Amino acid sequence: MVEVRLFATLRRGREKIYQYASEQAPDGLTVLADLGIGPEEVKIFLINGHHSALDVPLSDGDIVSVFPAVGGG
Repeated sequence: MVEVRLFATLRRGREKIYQYASEQAPDGLTVLADLGIGPEEVKIFLINGHHSALDVPLSDGDIVSVFPAVGGG
């Protein structure tokens, strides 16, 4: 099972956490496409707490955290 956690504005209209059978989530780009999130919307992509590229293959037990760019000031 791969767990995907969305943060900040990426949660709008979506759940906070999604779970995928490992064979359903071969890489981060596929997961994002399934959730209707374009790669341009992602600022930080973590696999098991470590920065990662979107196209890294996911493994059983991985926890993916996805953050958008956050403005402020």
